[in-house]
Amino acid sequence: MGDSALKQWIIGAAIVAGSTTAACESWAGQSGAGQSWVGKASYYGYHGRTASGGRVGALTAAHRSLPFGSQARVTNLGNGRSVVVTINDRGPFVRGRVIDVSAHAAQCLGFRSAGLARVKVERVAGE
Repeated sequence: MGDSALKQWIIGAAIVAGSTTAACESWAGQSGAGQSWVGKASYYGYHGRTASGGRVGALTAAHRSLPFGSQARVTNLGNGRSVVVTINDRGPFVRGRVIDVSAHAAQCLGFRSAGLARVKVERVAGE
């Protein structure tokens, strides 16, 4: 492989790695305090066991990467309401959604009748 071919390969690999990283950040994010996600929230209304073995509670939620037992502040960007939820399940697995909250949390956030809301999710420090 010549110098110019090697340079093109390195540039191409860097571009692919950068685009892969950017695409994954919105899905997985990081679990450190101060990390945030913006996207759609939905809610679940079932009562049963979660992926962590816990039960769906009043202010619980499902998130793809935050550790079970951690807390996150969810803010409805449409009306400014916010609530702190405890992560006890995995999901949502629908593109564009960043969190599934319990029905009670959706009621507190003011989107239960709509079913979806644009939200900001922030991990609460001190976890």
